[in-house]
Amino acid sequence: MEHELVIVLDFGGQYNQLIARRVRECGVYCEVKPYTTPLAELKAANPIGIIFTGGPNSVYDPASPHYTSEIFQLGVPILGICYGCQLIAHSLGGLVTPAVDDSAREYGKTETFYDTSCRLFQGLPETGISWMSHGDYMAKVPEGFQLVAHSAACPNVAIADEARGFYGVQFHPEVNHTENGLKMLHNFLYEVCHAKGDWTMGDYCKTAIASIRQKVGDGKVLLALSGGVDSSVAAALLAEAVGDQLTCVFVDHGLMRKDEGDEVEKAFEKWNIHLIRMNEEERFLTALAGVSDPEQKRKIIGEQFIRVFEVVGKQIGAVDYLVQGTIYPDVIESGTGDAAVIKSHHNVGGLPDYVDFKEIIEPLRMLFKDEVRQLGRELGLPEYLVMRQPFPGPGLGIRIIGDVTKEKADLLREADAIFREEVAKGGWDRNINQYFAVLTNMRSVGVMGDGRTYDYTLALRGVTTTDFMTADWARIPYEILDAASTRIVNEVKGINRVVYDITSKPPATIEWE
Repeated sequence: MEHELVIVLDFGGQYNQLIARRVRECGVYCEVKPYTTPLAELKAANPIGIIFTGGPNSVYDPASPHYTSEIFQLGVPILGICYGCQLIAHSLGGLVTPAVDDSAREYGKTETFYDTSCRLFQGLPETGISWMSHGDYMAKVPEGFQLVAHSAACPNVAIADEARGFYGVQFHPEVNHTENGLKMLHNFLYEVCHAKGDWTMGDYCKTAIASIRQKVGDGKVLLALSGGVDSSVAAALLAEAVGDQLTCVFVDHGLMRKDEGDEVEKAFEKWNIHLIRMNEEERFLTALAGVSDPEQKRKIIGEQFIRVFEVVGKQIGAVDYLVQGTIYPDVIESGTGDAAVIKSHHNVGGLPDYVDFKEIIEPLRMLFKDEVRQLGRELGLPEYLVMRQPFPGPGLGIRIIGDVTKEKADLLREADAIFREEVAKGGWDRNINQYFAVLTNMRSVGVMGDGRTYDYTLALRGVTTTDFMTADWARIPYEILDAASTRIVNEVKGINRVVYDITSKPPATIEWE
């Protein structure tokens, strides 16, 4: 089944994946493409709408990213956000200049006034708060465009050519700070692009199963099962699609959380799945010995996973396909095209050049985390698996800052288990989307029982998020943090100081490495 498609054309802004997620929230399928994507490829995709993203550049700079003006002849509605708005103006004969004074520059929450006769703003209050981030100014709007929103400092906060379906906004409707921003995107999709809204997890589930069956045929499939949400949903999807052609391999690399391996085996024992557990602690720790750089650690772990799967593949004979639970944020953070590499995920940027499989299948590659959970429910997975705490494939290897040893892994395992116990005991385990402990490579002086200690500092991390592309630090009650800290320094020998990370994403990432 072909879904309606909206293309987000990426000009380097920080919220580009969030735009795509918001569009999908509205029931319309959406993909992000780099601004270098050829026009012929966009045309062949037959989108019902195109969204130009924000970006850090100025459109009047010849070195800034641009796109051929022929895109405006496709007959497809276009919405420009921030830089995208200025690009529309610049491309169609308007004039964009640096703001003449500080009053014309706008950043953060800004009171904005909307023309609600415009289709983009219909049904909205005439006044609201929008999230601005621009230092340039549209001194002249293109012919055929009307001013449809303004603020105290800026007369042209939004522009529209309703006849051609072209719209531009200087603010970010995709962020929660913009009041009614989702409604604006909904209006663009349904009132301007005339979307039907055919993107549902039920439909995706059916089409994914059919696609996997067609691709695999009678081939054998190996699935890398970590026990986390993504790989569990991928396992359920493949089990539905190819049944006993599937073998799931759980690799215990010695970097799991406390009792994780046993819990994974127990969680899947009732399933009709052939599950193999590989205990490979020595292999992984040997490969990681003396390595401190996080990118190198991820690549080493990624390669060792593949080598283990290749061994299993030969044991069970003629495996054609390897399945991984890669999701959209993994792909984005690992860097694609001109995009920056934030961190190479072991199952994306961490893969070795040579892989001894016919093909790697990633059925969740275009889904955000909340969509993966929805798909799990569609497949009938139990809620405790669907809502399981995220755990990165490299495991504690990227929660140990610096070189990785068995001693450090054992120490972190115990401390992390205590933190998770105290969060659950305090009733906050469902209020925090991800929480864990990080063993830093910093040591400091402490005192215990009249004696001097010189031990590790442990960092606790908790975040709230809906999509894992952005996140805020969790306001865990002091009582829970106090209980966790007291138990950790008393029960885990080698840690004498506990700190709590209060940084959002961005500027930080959720994991420390």
